[in-house]
Amino acid sequence: MFRIRNGKLELLLVHPGGPFWKNKDRGAWSIPKGEIQPGEDALTAARREFAEELGFTPEGNFTALTPIRQKGGKRVQVWAFESDCDLSAVKSNTFQMEWPPHSGRMQDFPEIDRAEFFEVSEARIRVNPAQISCLDELEKAIGPRE
Repeated sequence: MFRIRNGKLELLLVHPGGPFWKNKDRGAWSIPKGEIQPGEDALTAARREFAEELGFTPEGNFTALTPIRQKGGKRVQVWAFESDCDLSAVKSNTFQMEWPPHSGRMQDFPEIDRAEFFEVSEARIRVNPAQISCLDELEKAIGPRE
């Protein structure tokens, strides 16, 4: 999701929840994303995952960007759409894991613990480095908007 504020392109990024990401910031944020379910097309999966992570259904005209491959080998298909949202209303789904490790205690954590709009220059610092090319491609496609 992107928006234009005061003539500047801003991108919505999410910060992963859970104890491993709690104190990580630079390079830890991400474009909302997730797994494609069997029989599901990629755009449907992207919209579903966005809704699961943020608590609302994304609406708009979706533009496919060039797929990327992250460091761990995961291939990510990316779409951009212009919209806005009330970040105070974000509500993420949760996942369960044993925490602390080897304690036998299962705890629930939000899949994302924060969502924020960042101007492109700040987004480049915060986002997973493998996703920077998506930001560059979107910025080039949008062009100057003043």
